[in-house]
Amino acid sequence: MFGMTRDVGIDLGTASVLVYVRGKGIVLQEPSVVAMDKNTGELLKVGAEAQKMLGRTPGNIVAIRPLQEGVISDYDMTERMLREFLRKVVPFRLIKPRVIICVPSGITEVEERAVIDAGIQAGARKVYLIEEPVAAAIGAGIDINRPDGHLVVDVGGGTTDVAVISLSGVVESESIKVAGDKFDDALVKYVRRKHNVLIGERTAEELKIQLGCVFPKDEDETVEVKGRCLMTGLPRVFQVSSNEMVEAFEEPVQQILEAIHAVLERTPPELVADISTNGIVLTGGGSLLWGFDKLVESNTGIHTEVAEDAISCVAKGTGSSLDNLNNMQDGTMNLNRRRQLNV
Repeated sequence: MFGMTRDVGIDLGTASVLVYVRGKGIVLQEPSVVAMDKNTGELLKVGAEAQKMLGRTPGNIVAIRPLQEGVISDYDMTERMLREFLRKVVPFRLIKPRVIICVPSGITEVEERAVIDAGIQAGARKVYLIEEPVAAAIGAGIDINRPDGHLVVDVGGGTTDVAVISLSGVVESESIKVAGDKFDDALVKYVRRKHNVLIGERTAEELKIQLGCVFPKDEDETVEVKGRCLMTGLPRVFQVSSNEMVEAFEEPVQQILEAIHAVLERTPPELVADISTNGIVLTGGGSLLWGFDKLVESNTGIHTEVAEDAISCVAKGTGSSLDNLNNMQDGTMNLNRRRQLNV
């Protein structure tokens, strides 16, 4: 029993890291941000405290996001961040934990190896990988073992994964590097173009959470935003409306819709029939933008709903998979390119 509780599931996201410990549920949810001293290389803050520093640091301190577009862009920082999070959730480690880490479905073998190595270096005994859409489907309460097609769209921070799942495996999938971060970028560009004001990444993120919508609302809502006027260089306060949000997000949203269409086009007809009955499930933080389900439904003609607790779906699914750890190399979790490393 002592060893069992050591199993850990990690949703290693571009925007945030969620950690699930068997028997306890989700015990940690922190932004994927690390702050370090450039001169000494010392790790100063990790997670929420480091996120507050983004765009606000003096010259010698740098706040970075070690994961970009769903994959590791700074290996050393990712490993140190993981070690810090593991230390928080499994403080006394007589037995090193076995860890399942979630990865985007479009990940390459080199990127896979980087995730496994980072997990081992951070203190895992064994590292298993599970694909994000599979974990999202399990977390959303879909029974993936049945010969029944389900379409899951996981809109995260760095990637959007679209996958058709049947018999515990991914039948067709597409992973695109268009998700929450690209929505923020689109908003910064839109405000600059339309209002001639520059806003920061954090402001864009907050505005997206507060007012973000991708489908026209019946009543237009507005929010006050602060930024730097590009004409005068001075602070300026202005209003942004929900209809402007729809306009700002048009391009990234279109790319996600195209990915859904592409996956449906490649899916066998029997499974498409299942999907039209079962509907489409949206998971991930990006799916919480107002009207995302309405937009997908109006474009595909298939009933669409946002999963309950969409942000933690992937972490919950990863946690549920901990029960199958002993069978994972036997193919119980039918992943396309599963790796398992013994150390």
